[in-house]
This record gives sequence, C-alpha cells and structure tokens, in this order.
Amino acid sequence: MVKVQQDVPWSQRWLDRIETLGNRLPHPVTLFIIFCAILVLLSAVMAAIGASAQNPTNGEWLHTRSLLSREGLLWMLHNAVQNFVTFAPVGSVIVAIMGIAVAEHSGLLGYVLSAISRRAPPRTLSAVIVFCGVLSSIGFDSGYVVLIPLAALIFRAAGRSPLAGIAAAFAGVSGGYSANLVLGPVDAILAGISTEALQLVDAQAEVMVSANYYFIVASTLMITVVGAWVNERLVEPRLRRPEHTEALQQAAPSDAERRGLHRVAIFSLAYITALVAMVLLPSGLLRNPDPEGMAAMPLLRGIVVFIALYAALAGIIFGYSSGRFQRRSDWIMAMEKGMSTLAGYLVLMFFAAQFVNYFSWSGIGAITAINGAQWLAGLGLSTTSLLLMFVLCSALINLLIGSASAKWALMAPIFLPMLYMLGVAPEAVQMAYRIGDSSSNIITPLMPYFGVVVAFMQSHDRHAGMGSLLALMLPYSICFLLSWSLLLSLWLAAGLPLGPA
Repeated sequence: MVKVQQDVPWSQRWLDRIETLGNRLPHPVTLFIIFCAILVLLSAVMAAIGASAQNPTNGEWLHTRSLLSREGLLWMLHNAVQNFVTFAPVGSVIVAIMGIAVAEHSGLLGYVLSAISRRAPPRTLSAVIVFCGVLSSIGFDSGYVVLIPLAALIFRAAGRSPLAGIAAAFAGVSGGYSANLVLGPVDAILAGISTEALQLVDAQAEVMVSANYYFIVASTLMITVVGAWVNERLVEPRLRRPEHTEALQQAAPSDAERRGLHRVAIFSLAYITALVAMVLLPSGLLRNPDPEGMAAMPLLRGIVVFIALYAALAGIIFGYSSGRFQRRSDWIMAMEKGMSTLAGYLVLMFFAAQFVNYFSWSGIGAITAINGAQWLAGLGLSTTSLLLMFVLCSALINLLIGSASAKWALMAPIFLPMLYMLGVAPEAVQMAYRIGDSSSNIITPLMPYFGVVVAFMQSHDRHAGMGSLLALMLPYSICFLLSWSLLLSLWLAAGLPLGPA
C-alpha cells in the first residue's frame, strides 16, 4: 500500500512497521505450507512428551496425536481432499460469487453501488458499513462473502480507498460478531452450551438465549461508533485513494435501464414477501418445525444461497430488460467470469484447510485451550478482574482455535461451574467470552475467512499480503477489546441486567 504522505504521524509508524514486516513473509500459500510442516513436527514432540489435558465435560483425558505417526500420515493422505471440500469458506464463497457475478456483469450492481455512494454522506459511510457488518451476523457467514467485497466497491465508487471499505466491513462482520439488534444463531448456540456446562453443578440452572440481549444491543452502537472512528482516524489516512474514480460514476439510466430497475424493485418486493411468508406461515417451508427453536432458523442456515439466488435473478431481470444481456447464455458467461477470479483463492484455501484440520486432529488446539483456561481459573482474582482476564484469555485462545462454538464447548465446562460457585453470574462469563472472541477474530490467520479477506484485498492491491491485513485490522482489534471491556465493567458496576433472563 502507498501512503498518503511521506511523513506520517508517529501514531501511524508502528502500523507501517507491522505492515512492512508482515509483507516480508512468504506468499500466503507458502506460509501455510510452512505452518503445516511446523505443526506436524510440533505434534510429534508434544505426543512424545505426553502433552495432555482432561476433558471437563466427561473427565476423559485428551492426548496429543502425532501427525508423524503411521496413523497421522495415513490420516493426512486420506483426508486431504475431504479437508478442502468441507472447508466452510470454500462452498459459501463460490455460491455467493456465482450470484453476485450476474448482478455485477448485468450492470445492476454498478447502479446500486453508485446510488449508495451518492446518497450516503461521506462522514457516515464508514459507520453505515460497520453497522451493516454487525447486523450481518444474523445470517451466519453471509457478511464475509457478500458485504466485504461490496464495501470495497462502495468506497471506491465514493472516491475513497477500497481497502478502507474492506477493513470497515471486516471489522463490523467479524469484530462485531457478538453484537446485534436481534437475537441470532450465535446466541442460541452459546446459551445451550452454557446451560449444559452450568448444570454440572446446578441441575436447575439455565442460561437463556436472551441472556445477553440488552448488552449486545448496546454493543452494536458502541462497535459502530468505535469502528467508524478507527476507520476514519487511524486506518484510512494511511491508504491511497483510487487514481481513477470517474469510471465508477454512473450516468443517468436510460429508459430501458429504468424499466429494468422498476422490474427489479417489483421482483425484490415479491422475493422478500415470499421468504417472510415461508417463515411466518405455520406450515411454511422455511419455518423451524421445532416450536422451541428460532422460527427463521432454516432461512438463516441457507442465507448465502438465498442471497446468491436473489442476486442472480435480479441481475438476469435487469440485464435482459436493459439490453446488457442479449444472448440466452450471457448470464452463464457472467457466472464463469466471476468464477475465474477465484483461482488464487482456491489454491490458498486448499492449504489453509489442511492446516486448520491438522490443528484439530492432533488435539493441540483443544489441549492448549483447556490448560490455559485452568491456569486462569486458578489465579483467584476479584470478579471484575477475573472477567477482564477471561476476556483477554478468550482473545488469545481465539488465535489458536477459530470456531466460537468449539472454543466455548471446551472452556464453558471449566469456567462456568468454577465462577458460578464464586458468585459470578454465568451470563457475565458468557458475555466476557464473546467480547474476547469477537475482538481478536480480525487478527487471527486461523479464522477461516482471514484468507478470504486477503484475497479480496489483493483484487484491489496486488502487493497486499497478510501483513497488510494485520496492519489494517490491529487498531480495530485493540480499540474493540479496550472499549468493549470498559463497557462491560461499567455495565456490571452499575448493576444493569445483561438481558431479560
């Protein structure tokens, strides 16, 4: 990345050094190959010394498994393809890009982005993107594959650095994953794990899905304000604005294009109405058959498909109405062009998938998390200090294990019973975990979508690398961790309930 000026403020120099050092690292593919080799050797060493930890759920001892053993070598060979094809970001990104590519090549996306960039006041654009990113967590991973690339184009259309758009969206989507205005899947998953862990010491205890609702609503505002401030004051001043923005400016639509936009608006209303009806009607196709569960769960689980389908159909309607598409196969060619941009991404994801699965199979991640949690629980700190230490511990462990539910399933049976007996509310412990987990999501290469965001950056700056993304996101991570921890401390000190439960 090229800096705006030669003499940057002292507060920016450390970010420049991080970026420079980070970009001296090998190509991300080479880096993941090196990580895999180190992990294989480390697993053999830890297995030789008998590194282990006791599973707090069932008392079973977990032992490190060597990837250099006969069993490990055969597992790596037999599961290399399976690790790749089942790696979460791969399928979601491919499906989303296929649909968005149709909307992009039809010209619809250009008009939408231009309208957003013209109507959003420059001072609120960062806040709007961060806020949308926070809300996107209701749709599982849709924010990563839909909002982040769109934010880059929105910022570029506004004459601003597309990397700043990527950073703002990534901060909201991943850094603000535990904030929202509505209850979502993550609330249900974590509350269920918390209840099971708590019942180890109190069979009648329960952590409700709504246990953190009041706090996550307040957190949404906090993340939006802090994220926008970091983007405007710390991140974007380091980035170069695009040299040519006139190509992104859209002329007034022709009569055919207006007709296409009108048809897309009608289709959009019908599409949304159909989805809502399929969720609200008692026998609706997308309604959860479990009366105790979230009604829209089937819709949320397939949200990436529904977004891709909408984008493709809307692009087809606009393309043929406006005359952009003329042949029957034009929309198929648009998908093929979109897929052609994913070649480098797929190569990177293959090796990233191997590394993440090596970490899981060897048991290194689970054993490290359990031992670290036990150490923190034994410090004997005050309630507030212990919660803040737990926030930090969760953030650090997040650098080793990317899945929020997997980490909580390992940590909750240790922390919740111990802290519950010390008088610490389980809802507070759960929220402290969520703060630490979300704050460091954006700086851990083990997070499955980290490589995705690097690939998005490289589509706008071919010199960008992992160091560039770390330098971009570190200010958000630090500011989120500090401000969110402070908010939790003040909230608890004031005696405010974290949620209706």
